Amino acid sequence: MSARVLHVAVFALVLFGVALYVPDPVIGLVLFGAGGSLAALTLLIRLFAARDNMRQTKVSDAVAQFIEHDTAPSFTTDVDGVIEHRNKAARERFGIAEQAEETLVRCVRDLFANPSAVLMRLQNRAEARGSAREDIVTRRGHVRLFVHQVDNGRFLWRLEDLVERNQAGRGVDSLSLPMMTVSRSGTVLFMNESLRRILGGRVKSLERVFDDLPLVPNGIHRVHGADGPVRVRVVEIDGAGGRQEVFLIPIGDEEPEELATAATQTEDGLSLDALPVALFKLDREGRILFANRSAQDLFGEASRVGQEFHHLVEGLGRSVKDWLADAADGRGLGRPEFVRASVPDRELYLQVSLGRSIDAGRTVLSVVINDATELKTLEAQFVQSQKMQAIGQLAGGVAHDFNNLLTAISGHCDLLLLRHDQGDQDYADLVQINQNANRAASLVGQLLAFSRKQNLQPEILDLRDTLSDLTHLLNRLVGEKVTLSLSHDPGLRPIRADKRQLEQVLMNLVVNARDAMANGGEIRVSTEARFFAEPFERDRATVAPGDYVVVKVEDAGVGIPADKLAKIFEPFFTTKRTGEGTGLGLSTAYGIIKQTGGYIFVDSVVGTGTTFSLYFPSYDRPVEVVPVQGKPDRSLQYQHGEGVVLLVEDEAPVRAFASRALRMRGYTVLEAENAEDALDVLADPELKVDVFVTDVVMPGMDGPTWVRKALVERPDVHVVFMSGYAEDSFTDEQSAIANSVFLPKPFSLNELTQTVREQIQ
Repeated sequence: MSARVLHVAVFALVLFGVALYVPDPVIGLVLFGAGGSLAALTLLIRLFAARDNMRQTKVSDAVAQFIEHDTAPSFTTDVDGVIEHRNKAARERFGIAEQAEETLVRCVRDLFANPSAVLMRLQNRAEARGSAREDIVTRRGHVRLFVHQVDNGRFLWRLEDLVERNQAGRGVDSLSLPMMTVSRSGTVLFMNESLRRILGGRVKSLERVFDDLPLVPNGIHRVHGADGPVRVRVVEIDGAGGRQEVFLIPIGDEEPEELATAATQTEDGLSLDALPVALFKLDREGRILFANRSAQDLFGEASRVGQEFHHLVEGLGRSVKDWLADAADGRGLGRPEFVRASVPDRELYLQVSLGRSIDAGRTVLSVVINDATELKTLEAQFVQSQKMQAIGQLAGGVAHDFNNLLTAISGHCDLLLLRHDQGDQDYADLVQINQNANRAASLVGQLLAFSRKQNLQPEILDLRDTLSDLTHLLNRLVGEKVTLSLSHDPGLRPIRADKRQLEQVLMNLVVNARDAMANGGEIRVSTEARFFAEPFERDRATVAPGDYVVVKVEDAGVGIPADKLAKIFEPFFTTKRTGEGTGLGLSTAYGIIKQTGGYIFVDSVVGTGTTFSLYFPSYDRPVEVVPVQGKPDRSLQYQHGEGVVLLVEDEAPVRAFASRALRMRGYTVLEAENAEDALDVLADPELKVDVFVTDVVMPGMDGPTWVRKALVERPDVHVVFMSGYAEDSFTDEQSAIANSVFLPKPFSLNELTQTVREQIQ
């Protein structure tokens, strides 16, 4: 009964007593009635209080039953923080109440600093909002504290450990060694995929895993396997928050018990040698105390007892010594790290997990190593492909802009040359400008070759003839110290390729071979026919079955180190000294070969030499007789033409040059800055236009789009498409437009006027 109800009851009794002794019967009757009313009110209040207490008891019992089997410690408290109920997880972690009215503050005072302020802050929020939560950094890791207001004066508290979410299962799920994380009470908090396969699924308690509890560290136990009992050796490592990292090492039924006992006592690792993963034990300073057979096979002599572990691996951005020191102090346990093994002659990446235990009063670090080379290789390949794609897009965009500039430079230079004779003092300067513009166009072509967006003019080639024609130039390139030898397969088939681009590839390879032999030597260029009945795989490339023509360029030079072989086709990568190479030669060759439909491979041994092998699909279709197009007749180049040309070009310098060039040849030129202006010009039905000369890529509507619209009303007009990009980038769109040709930038005055005249004729 509350104090107020008690006061009302006492006051009612006083009124009854006074009424008995008052001489006036009326006053006595009034007092007696007032006392009766107060007594009735007291009884009513007690009935309501009893009903409310019963309801609250039912709510409390329901909440207690609900949280009893929660794996996170949970409490219910009154408004003063006195614990009314704690679930099984809370009893196991914090013990049973030491006094009748133990408070939550007293229970968690060893978990984090100043608990009363934290709990009061959360309770005030819960009273205002209904619930609250807060992440708290404790001595053993991070915890998340929840509080919910159950009813007036009661609160439900839940303490969730964040260690499992952050650490368990991150990386260890890929270990082939079965392992699990266990709480102090024997609850299984996490188990990796390997252990789940053995058990046939996920279980939540140690009783469901073993049939011979309690666990003995480094002892032999039986596991309830899905396919029957499995004998394992148990290795326990202390984790954060009182957890245990339990590793299970299958040993089979053939291991005698006495041998297992000897292994337990001597720690000689006899059973650990059969594991498919490398295991180490280290002291606090990182020196090796024990290495199993897999670890010895992996690291060789470097893994012997007494060696320092940080000499075996290299951290990827973090010092291994610092990582080991943190683990020895209990920090960073269970979080795997990727490292590179210091193993000569091969690239080896490892996933390393650390555990910590106390053995005879000293700290021992347990190291579990998994091979992660394939994972890191795939990651590196993905990064490399993304990088190459980005550089290719950059090269294509830069080349497009440069081609517009070079068109304007070389075009206006052509206009100036028309007004100067060879005897003029400015003529030689103009020729120099023109020649350097052509050299710049060649460099831009190399960028486009790398991005596989240059314009190819493929033709049917016999490589024997192509190499014979190129021999004179190659001999001049190699110099006097180096000899060049050629050999051919008599049964060589033709190929389809751009002769000029193919010659550039061969010259780049021969020059690189010459530079690799500073003291002279022999460069061997050979051809052979190859047939693959099945797909041929090499260097992450798959060569489809069929007939191929193989060209090999071999030298006896210094060779290429193995760690640089994967990078030699990257743009701007070079093994030469500064000033001796641009790093574009091999990337250009790679782009040309791939755009031709072929493959390029390299074999190299340091100190012995290098061999580049080029694979081209043989061309087995009937050879079409194509008339050889020599240089246009100079008399035709300067003929005046007739007709109306609609010139559409968004680059003002290019448009100015093209307009002047065409007008000089007698054409009537209508200019438009973009596609929309061109369509406005064509809106006049009386206007007659013979040919459209248009850029392909423009702001707004592009060239093929506006041309298709214009041809609806003017189907007989011919079209000349101009672009600094490759023709392949819009071949499909161009093929759908009749009477259209492609003119790549940069072009000369004569090339422009000759193309327009051919379209009009």
